[in-house]
Amino acid sequence: MVYHVLNGDALVSGFKATGLSGEIIVARECLIEGDLKGETLPEFLENRARFVEDEFNEARVHYYNNVVPEFEKLLNAEPGSEFNLWFGYDLFCRANMWFVLSLLSHLEGDKEVNVVYPSFRDKHDIWLEFGRATSEQLQEAFDNRINFAGRDFRLAEDLWTAYKQTDLGRLHDLSIFHSPCFPYLPEVCQAHIDRFPYKGKKGRPERVIEDILKKNGRDFKTVFREFSAREGIYGFGDDQVRKIYDKVMKERNP
Repeated sequence: MVYHVLNGDALVSGFKATGLSGEIIVARECLIEGDLKGETLPEFLENRARFVEDEFNEARVHYYNNVVPEFEKLLNAEPGSEFNLWFGYDLFCRANMWFVLSLLSHLEGDKEVNVVYPSFRDKHDIWLEFGRATSEQLQEAFDNRINFAGRDFRLAEDLWTAYKQTDLGRLHDLSIFHSPCFPYLPEVCQAHIDRFPYKGKKGRPERVIEDILKKNGRDFKTVFREFSAREGIYGFGDDQVRKIYDKVMKERNP
């Protein structure tokens, strides 16, 4: 069986237009924020469901009906299956992909796992993910897919564990390992590390938004557009930027 794991529903219609065969699995998570605790997978998913309920005012049953079943498709895949992971280069995508790989690493039997990046992107817009890619561009990305070897799985599992446990030192150490499966790994790991205050300095996203407010105005749409242009490496949507923006604005106007 061939599976295509898409990072969110936005890519589904474009992917279908390619005519590529295989079953679609949609990773409907946002693991760049919220509770990541849980010694077991059920504990982890329950904590995620609670976070979504508290943060977005959605009943936990919604998470179990729309998010969990997609991950269960991975866990229930038959031996010998092929998995193609369609993810961008940014932190949002990487966190979700590390989690998906942690699930796949525990599947028994042979399997083929590939990552499909938006390789058609030019250097200056690599953080834009797949966006409104044409069928031809998606086919090009698929043709350039990268196969995971055993060492890549081990690195992915270590990255997920360090990320999940907020072990920033370990994450930094892992980022120096070279793997074609994880391009821009040092930059992405450093971007995550920089989210946290250090030696009296605020986290990088807050500092960037403060700078934007000084130079570009206070309107949120302006701030979001400029933040995305400067810090596309995070892959933040407007929800994530809005939280940081509101916090900075509250500190400026207590």
